[in-house]
Amino acid sequence: QDQLVQSGGGLVQPGGSLRLSCAASGRSFSGGVMGWWRQAPGKEREFVAAVRRFNNGAYYADSVKGRFTISVDKVKNTLYLQMDNTKPDDTAVYYCAARSNNLVLSAIRDGSQYNYWGRGTQVTVSS
Repeated sequence: QDQLVQSGGGLVQPGGSLRLSCAASGRSFSGGVMGWWRQAPGKEREFVAAVRRFNNGAYYADSVKGRFTISVDKVKNTLYLQMDNTKPDDTAVYYCAARSNNLVLSAIRDGSQYNYWGRGTQVTVSS
């Protein structure tokens, strides 16, 4: 069964670091796209970052650019989101997502283009 299993998350102080993981099973998504979205209470889900697997091209929301890093371990078939210099506004439930086929750049940030989703993990940035 194809699935994405998330781990990581938790409580971190402002300015601290956290790493989220998303292990893919059943398929490699090696020719597709994988990414992270988040949803804060009372807000819509928003794009955080994505990586196109064929060229490892990474794309970020302006709000996290320079602070978050998305990466893929091809051997472990696992997606990561390294979160550095975190802020209280980063507090949200974080979801990983993937699709088997590539996407044009204009569609990278469209969550409806992804057909595999993790269950989400809570990240709370607070002192």
